[in-house]
Amino acid sequence: MPKTELDAVDRRILAALQADGRLSNVDLADRVGLSPSPCLRRVRRLEAAGLIGGYRALLGREAVGLGLTVFVGVKIGSHADQAAAEFEAAVVAMPEVIACHMVAGEADYLLEVAAPDLAAYQRFLLDRLLALAIVREVKSDIAIQALKQGAPLPLGHLDAG
Repeated sequence: MPKTELDAVDRRILAALQADGRLSNVDLADRVGLSPSPCLRRVRRLEAAGLIGGYRALLGREAVGLGLTVFVGVKIGSHADQAAAEFEAAVVAMPEVIACHMVAGEADYLLEVAAPDLAAYQRFLLDRLLALAIVREVKSDIAIQALKQGAPLPLGHLDAG
């Protein structure tokens, strides 16, 4: 559960902004049943508490020439803090990697990579990812179709509080 106490209005604000981050404060206030000034104060409080991490546009991957998505399981050769930290820093700096998770299971990390095409992914894999000395094994799964992506976080558990 979040550390910040959330009431029903806060939860409506979060849901509304997840659905449409471009809402003006006036429109947001109208949707959640507040006047604009208290609504803006609440949004700023939610931002300060880290519940709202930012605002951005979701780009159409194919429209910007990044039609290939590959999920990459990576096993590393050492879990020593310094070696793992260097791997993490290198991966985070790679613009092709749009998500990186440390996971439990077959892989140590799961990466989501966006590339223009298979040839570009191959260059990324061979020249960048496999060039990291700590990388022991890589398994690539190519996405055929995105059925759901960029979805809002499920906030139903907040209603229980």
